[in-house]
Amino acid sequence: MRRTLRDNGLGIAFGLLFLAMLVGQAFAGQAQYNEQQTATGAEPVSIGRYVTSSPFAVDVVENWQSEYLQFFLYIFGTVWLVQRGSSESKEVDKTGVESDEEQMVGVHARPDSPPWARAGDWRTAVYARSLGLVMGAIFLVSWLAQSVAGQAAYNAEQLGNREDPISWVGYLGAADFWSRTLQNWQSEMLAVGSMAVLAIYLRQRGSPESKPVGAAHGDTSATG
Repeated sequence: MRRTLRDNGLGIAFGLLFLAMLVGQAFAGQAQYNEQQTATGAEPVSIGRYVTSSPFAVDVVENWQSEYLQFFLYIFGTVWLVQRGSSESKEVDKTGVESDEEQMVGVHARPDSPPWARAGDWRTAVYARSLGLVMGAIFLVSWLAQSVAGQAAYNAEQLGNREDPISWVGYLGAADFWSRTLQNWQSEMLAVGSMAVLAIYLRQRGSPESKPVGAAHGDTSATG
């Protein structure tokens, strides 16, 4: 058990943090929602009813979709784009998908390589892009979920204001949908860009996200 926890500490720690923060968001969101309910003369709702409501769902998935968009763009973007001096970048002369030998696929695979990496056919082509494809798929599913939950939440507010609800297609063109979407996207792009640039000059000892403390600012793709 101790070895399992050690070997999987990063995933377990962030999984527990995710659950703790999701629970915290649920209770904080319920409190805020009930304040609005009381202010308008409506009945407050229980935590169970709140976590199954469209306001809670849209608040959760709108963050998920932006995070997975960040990973999707970063995974594919760093194939071709570089940042000299950053530990987040490949070396500047290694842009592109690299050779089969460098990637250890097909006849260049090792005995312990994944089976699809050794296949050398369409399976290798799919597996070679599987991380980005899955991140992109999760982004699209989360964005779709955001649009559905967002429409439900928006229409509930419209009906509460004695205004007409709108269709799902109509909501896709609504300011509410794009305001929710773009406020998350811009923050993710800022975070990724600043991480790539700050990693040129700043260090975190022992972290693979940082260069070694004594590495020159111009060293690229080095990790500590």
